[in-house]
Amino acid sequence: MTWLSIPRTPLGILLPAMLSLAVGCRSHTVPTNSFFPESNEVAGWSKAPEVRTFTPNQLYTYIDGEAEKYLKAGVRSTSTADYKFKNQVEVVVDVYTMSSPESAKTIFDSEPAMGAQSPPLGDAAHLFSQSLTFRKGPYLVRVVAYQESSELSQAMLHLGQAMERKLSR
Repeated sequence: MTWLSIPRTPLGILLPAMLSLAVGCRSHTVPTNSFFPESNEVAGWSKAPEVRTFTPNQLYTYIDGEAEKYLKAGVRSTSTADYKFKNQVEVVVDVYTMSSPESAKTIFDSEPAMGAQSPPLGDAAHLFSQSLTFRKGPYLVRVVAYQESSELSQAMLHLGQAMERKLSR
């Protein structure tokens, strides 16, 4: 029996319809690894090989105490990678994929911005001496450094610009 000879029973009609629906509804998500610039793609930055990804159900294992806020806003996944700037300053980069641009804005707007610069990055950005947070469409990106450096703010901005280009694809 071939596709063309499937009997016109309820199952014979339903099965091809379900298959065509499944094909039409394929997820077109961007692989999370592609969010993160590779080592030396941005001057001075090297990326650790591992990218960790957390589903909404696993988020509490990564950001215990803050997970509820993200879950309520509609987080779909969280990906994180470690970087080093000039092999000295350790940085973690998180990409929160939210259900909509409004969800990313909700989280972004809930965080303090006093004393932050607002560089032209993504839809909105906050730049501090040791952190950068920006949103672009349904993505919220956070870059946090564990040490200080006089050139770190500008370097985080360059890393953020590279990530923005990747998120725009």
